Amino acid sequence: MTIISHPSDLRLQAAAATGPRVLVPTMGALHAGHLVLIRRARELAGPDGTVMVSIFVNPIQFDRVADLAAYPQPLEADLAACREAGVDLVFTPAPGTMYHPDRSVTVTESSLSQSLCGASRPGHFDGVCTVVLKLFLLSGCGLAVFGEKDFQQLAIIRRMVRDLDLPVTIVAHPTLREPDGLALSSRNVRLTPAQRAAAPQLRQSLLAAKTRLATGIREVSELLETARMEIESSPLARIDYLSLVDAETLQPVTRIERPAVLAAAVFYGEVRLIDHVGIAP
Repeated sequence: MTIISHPSDLRLQAAAATGPRVLVPTMGALHAGHLVLIRRARELAGPDGTVMVSIFVNPIQFDRVADLAAYPQPLEADLAACREAGVDLVFTPAPGTMYHPDRSVTVTESSLSQSLCGASRPGHFDGVCTVVLKLFLLSGCGLAVFGEKDFQQLAIIRRMVRDLDLPVTIVAHPTLREPDGLALSSRNVRLTPAQRAAAPQLRQSLLAAKTRLATGIREVSELLETARMEIESSPLARIDYLSLVDAETLQPVTRIERPAVLAAAVFYGEVRLIDHVGIAP
């Protein structure tokens, strides 16, 4: 496994790679959810292709300095996991090599990013789009694998690929969960035992609202209230947002006439977790 820390070296190594080049962008603190993405990338690359994993805690997508400072960065463990998973190349740049001190160009998506995480974390998706575009260009990848847990991020990256005519195929993989339903996340390790015990309510609340829909309740306000009451039954939970949006436009809906997504972001202490469920009309 080759480990590269400078963007120019990644460009050179990637250009010399043979077969399909498949990228898995991560911010490290790898867990089983990341590893299924890497295994999917290995399938797509085949025995003659190149699987590339980026490990970079991107500073320009964080809206809170404390969140950036607290983000786990167990690099040695991440490298060991990549090696065991059959990764060919790992890119581990420092912020100073990825961004010029006087950088003045940012990639902005102006439609899908206006709700949900985009509304509650101003500038977040500008940072995501900027770093992902840079990774696509540096790696020369033809395919990139993303998890569906960050469904708004996935939709925005697909829109960026479409609108900028990028020669990259985006491959999505379903969310991996703990036995109690909590979506795997690098942030989960920061939960206290009490917060960890309460966190599965996030998933349960969304499923409770979806169950009410199946019983004939069609009022969006009632569905949202069902989820809200379930989440707030724990004194440890603080809702950042809870919204029902159109599955394509990601705009809030008042009537369920098309496929939709019920999504939430909830703080447990300083740890912000996200999840969502699909809603059929």
